[in-house]
Amino acid sequence: MNKIIVVVGMCGVGKTVACDYLESLGLDRIYFGAITFEKLKEEGLEATPDNERLMREKLRENGGMGVFATLNLPKLEKMVEKNNVVVESLYSWDELKIVQERFGEQVITVAITADKALRYDRLAKRDIRPFSLEDAIKRDITEIENIAKAGPIAYADYFVDNNGSIEEFHQRINDLLEKVNNE
Repeated sequence: MNKIIVVVGMCGVGKTVACDYLESLGLDRIYFGAITFEKLKEEGLEATPDNERLMREKLRENGGMGVFATLNLPKLEKMVEKNNVVVESLYSWDELKIVQERFGEQVITVAITADKALRYDRLAKRDIRPFSLEDAIKRDITEIENIAKAGPIAYADYFVDNNGSIEEFHQRINDLLEKVNNE
């Protein structure tokens, strides 16, 4: 039975880096957050931190806190039939519950962690959608208070530290995969 590795963590911890790496190892990838950008484009809005936040909140207001999982579930079902899958940008507790209720023990939740100052530095330096310090703090608080992002992180099956080099991070992911495959 194929596995679904759900990668969670605060903004700037390296979730995308982890998902890129897992995809390079042969896992299929689904990006739950793509729906935000699709909806922004449909409404002719620029992808800015504020517009992204407003769109996420609008989608959740209309579809509930699990809307991103609900909208992505059909695609995820097809993908996991064929291969192991990595899920990027699952945020809320309700989203995690929906995925776990549908796929049960196939779901492995991995929280990526990094020190806050390092996360904020990474966010300021990234090429795509860089965040100012103020934007990063605002995003952290909004995600904790408005979308229950802390639940999936706190309840994760595994934690992977990303305070070091990319090579160290990849090795920690390799170690995790070995552990998961041996259980």
